[in-house]
Amino acid sequence: MDAPEPENTPFAAVSAQTSKLGRLYQSYLDKSTPYTTYRWISTAVLLALFFVRIVVAQGWYIVCYSLGIYLLNLFLAFLQPKIDPSLTQDEGLEDGDAGSSLPTKKDEEFRPFIRRLPEFKFWHSGTRAIAISFFCTWFSIFNVPVFWPVLVVYFLILFSLTMRRQIQHMIKYRYVPFSFGKAKYNQRSGH
Repeated sequence: MDAPEPENTPFAAVSAQTSKLGRLYQSYLDKSTPYTTYRWISTAVLLALFFVRIVVAQGWYIVCYSLGIYLLNLFLAFLQPKIDPSLTQDEGLEDGDAGSSLPTKKDEEFRPFIRRLPEFKFWHSGTRAIAISFFCTWFSIFNVPVFWPVLVVYFLILFSLTMRRQIQHMIKYRYVPFSFGKAKYNQRSGH
């Protein structure tokens, strides 16, 4: 009988505050959605601050390397189509349906490029990772002593190999993940 009522427990109060903060955070994210340029500029500034912190502190190279690998993974997911043409082509050959490739003639159906990782999620995940990495550089437990030139060389090799493979995949299946450089058509009234 002396037990607190379910809606007045400390857990309920913490849960209510957490959901309130979550809604506030989501509202700021929703408001920032149309400002793509400003979002990316702020992320670049945060990344520059992170690099300044790494250079000035002369440490936390493993945190920097981990961030680089994560951002590379996000970038590759951003470049890839949601439905991989190599997988759909292989499945089509097994099923006997070879017509599931990208259109190459005028009479074939046009399918727009849909990313595996949309731009907003790419920005949000990358910015959050940079902020977490920046936060980690203030704690000595994450300052693992490593010989940083080895990490730089290994990252550059990994970057060049994965990007070469991705570019070959883009050339083989004839898709371009960017809209600049593509033909733009004017909309006329009545069409």
